[in-house]
Amino acid sequence: MTSLADLRVIDAATLFAGPSAAMMLGDFGADVVKIEHPRRGDPSRGHGAAVDGVGLWWKTLSRNKRAAAVDLSHPDGQEILRGLAERSDVLIENFRPGTLERWNLDPQDLLELNPRLVVARMTGFGQIGPMAGRPGFGTLAEAMSGFAAMTGQPDGPPTLPPLALADGIAGLAMSYAIMVALQARERTGRGQVVDMAIIEPILGLLGPQMSAYRALGVVPQRTGNRSSSNAPRNTYRTRDGRWLAISTSAQPIAERVVTLVGRPDLVEQPWFATGHGRVQHVDELDEAVASWIAERDAEEVIARFEEAQAAVAPIYDVTDIAEDPQYAALGTFVDVPDEELGAVTMQNVLFRLSDTPGEIRWPGRPLGRDTDEVLGELGYDAGRIAALREAGVIA
Repeated sequence: MTSLADLRVIDAATLFAGPSAAMMLGDFGADVVKIEHPRRGDPSRGHGAAVDGVGLWWKTLSRNKRAAAVDLSHPDGQEILRGLAERSDVLIENFRPGTLERWNLDPQDLLELNPRLVVARMTGFGQIGPMAGRPGFGTLAEAMSGFAAMTGQPDGPPTLPPLALADGIAGLAMSYAIMVALQARERTGRGQVVDMAIIEPILGLLGPQMSAYRALGVVPQRTGNRSSSNAPRNTYRTRDGRWLAISTSAQPIAERVVTLVGRPDLVEQPWFATGHGRVQHVDELDEAVASWIAERDAEEVIARFEEAQAAVAPIYDVTDIAEDPQYAALGTFVDVPDEELGAVTMQNVLFRLSDTPGEIRWPGRPLGRDTDEVLGELGYDAGRIAALREAGVIA
């Protein structure tokens, strides 16, 4: 028995943030129906690496979802969505504000049909405000949140991440918001509308930047791999050319690191007692750590750090991740049977539950793979389904 086995979810969102939230619900048993345009499909089908034209990102993002292709701009497609909304717990959508209303699918009308429905609206800038109507993507959130301004070398340009970071964070936040709304429904008996702007969740991960700005006028600057909160914290190259990362967020760890590298005298300095104080002497600390590491191979450095109970990790690429025994022990990656590719390796569910664990039942499916089944559950007979397909409303 999985945790969310009785939950019915409509994923009418595209690309990454909204679909990520739906994926996480599906991982723990929710019945997720993925709605795509019958001719265009979800744009994420064409993102990233592909095997024989089949996108691998899609296989992960749409795992555990039934694939139904419905044109929501068509009145008959709107009727299908209303039918799904009547029997579902959650609708996730990321159309620009006003689009559902224009399609006669106003969330308030859907709540009249099904008062227990949670309508989760994911947009770049939210449903209100001067930018609400603009197209919004995670890249814009990474720019507007201050993330890009803080990321990169001090003498280099602002730096964007090479992945859908803001979308992923927003997806996690939306899955949480949905569960909060569902918990509230247990008390009130009513669903509600969730309004999430992708520009907001990433702000929470950047720490109290607004607090520091308002109180002290502090504007975060780019520090490369260094931290503005503690030191030493950086990447360091070993004698055999490997890169290692070191963190000293906890005071005892900082003391162990400098002692290990032969500078126990630094611990006695008054400034060493706080992360802020150590940051003021980061050059001296980095020199001590970097020179010690540069004289040793990675295997020795890691062994010595582990012996000293200090925090160190090698900088991995995917080839290292594939061979790492810790990931293997956790079961972080699984090979999932797939009707198109035979099998697909992907990251497992995000966490392990002792009594109601999640699972990946199938990868993302071909366009319209489950349309007939979904419409059949709504009472559509074979003739009606064929007519809708002929009219291009479904695929």
